[in-house]
Amino acid sequence: MSEIIYLMYILIFIVGSISGLLFSYRQHGEPFVCSKINIPMLIITILGWVILINTFLNPSLLMGTSIGLFLISFVFAMRPGYGRYETIIGVIVSITIYTMKHFFIITW
Repeated sequence: MSEIIYLMYILIFIVGSISGLLFSYRQHGEPFVCSKINIPMLIITILGWVILINTFLNPSLLMGTSIGLFLISFVFAMRPGYGRYETIIGVIVSITIYTMKHFFIITW
């Protein structure tokens, strides 16, 4: 049964990557130009990493892990150059939230 779950995670990551790449090509027709951080993509990647980190350790939350993987792969697989700052910031923010939630201050 666990092999099917991992296969589903891989397929969701692939679908998110392809859809992110297609979205990126529609949004940016020009070659990579260093510009400001894309706020909607930053929100998507932070949300994806927070969901993934908080649900990955709990195997009963299959849907949460799937949604997190899809959101992460959507931003991660954008055209070369786009989405890298958003992904890095998303990882840092989600690890900070996870650490605060489980070890320090936040009690949700």
